[in-house]
Amino acid sequence: MSKRKARDAHLPVGDCVAQLQQELRNRLCREELPETPEGVTAQHKHLVELLRRTALHGESNSVLVVGPRGAGKTMLFKSVLKELLQDEDISQTLMQVHLNGLLQTDDKIALKEITRQLHLENVVGDKVFGSFAENLAFLLEALKKGDRSSSRPVLFLLDEFDLFVHHKNQTLLYNLLDVSQSAQAPVAVVGLTCRLDVLELLEKRVKSRFSHRQIHLFCNTTFPEYVRRVQTLLQLPDTFPDQRFLQDWNSSVQALCEHRSVEDVLQRHFNSSKDFRSLHVLLVLCLSRVSASKPSIAPADVVEASRTYFADAKANMLHGLSILELCLIIAMKHLSELYDGEPFNLQMVHNEFKKFLQRKSSSMYNFEQPVIMKAFEHLQQLELIRPLDSSGARTQREFQLVRLLLDTSQITEALQRYPQCPTDLKQWAMSAFA
Repeated sequence: MSKRKARDAHLPVGDCVAQLQQELRNRLCREELPETPEGVTAQHKHLVELLRRTALHGESNSVLVVGPRGAGKTMLFKSVLKELLQDEDISQTLMQVHLNGLLQTDDKIALKEITRQLHLENVVGDKVFGSFAENLAFLLEALKKGDRSSSRPVLFLLDEFDLFVHHKNQTLLYNLLDVSQSAQAPVAVVGLTCRLDVLELLEKRVKSRFSHRQIHLFCNTTFPEYVRRVQTLLQLPDTFPDQRFLQDWNSSVQALCEHRSVEDVLQRHFNSSKDFRSLHVLLVLCLSRVSASKPSIAPADVVEASRTYFADAKANMLHGLSILELCLIIAMKHLSELYDGEPFNLQMVHNEFKKFLQRKSSSMYNFEQPVIMKAFEHLQQLELIRPLDSSGARTQREFQLVRLLLDTSQITEALQRYPQCPTDLKQWAMSAFA
């Protein structure tokens, strides 16, 4: 079959949708790097030059990349690394060590991870070192080339850099920055952090060894750019096998992005977070609604996906509670309003509930104390209420002070969506919110 005929061939809709799902899920879930990073050209160029000097000329450097979560710090670093590794000389000599402050919580774990990533477990063996500095120096010494004149360049990436500051005596940071400053070996230390005040947390001896180079990233995306990004993420490439399906899909995506209700949804997401990872989650929820019987995304799908994304976990949890547990929550809300947010205990809640039964309800059952105790404990297990302190072991459970962790909107929504909720209960709740 000729290339033209292959391109003009029409596949079954089911096959087209399967290929569409695979293509877009790879793009959204694996977060493939863009060809050229958007809006960070200057920062990209700066970081490339810095790391290139380490990799090719043996010049040690240290730099901090600072920006809010979702600004693209990791994406910037990965795209810089991708560009550097296209150079054959760099790809053959540059060694990388990736550490994360959430995983390497102390220097001992970090040192083991450095040894593993440099493939030096056999070299270290059972050697005993007097200090962290000696161990690190030995590792870097082991990387020297055969002529013993120069060492292989090592790139250290410290993700969540601010968490390494809390390690004992900041030993890891001190030794890495000391090596980079004293030119013992060609080392580049790149830190990624979202804290602007991270330099203030460094000890004086660590701060004096840092180069004080900082690259700042800011979320300066405008809303039209954000919408264009959505359109780009959802559109299929020209290499898609079925050209008619490709044209229909891309046309439907363009119409979708221009629809008023979709624009409102995207505006809400844009206002709450400019993080593209959260946008990817929304688009995957939309994509999950595409099928052979409905091979396009409708505006209603986007609205429903947004509702799912913003769903309140605690409000959803309330839909599975019993009537008694709902009554206790409303009694707690009454007490919170009555005593201006002061804590309360089970006995006070039970008394408030009994007042409601006596005054306003003839259709409710009068529950026994052990049943109410069990319902109260269940609410505590669900973390809808929280004990005020750890003195519960010394205090009777009926008199242990707790706080309610729900706000008015969550309780109201739960009552509105609760199946066959008694009218008396809704009225009692409304009197607490009035």
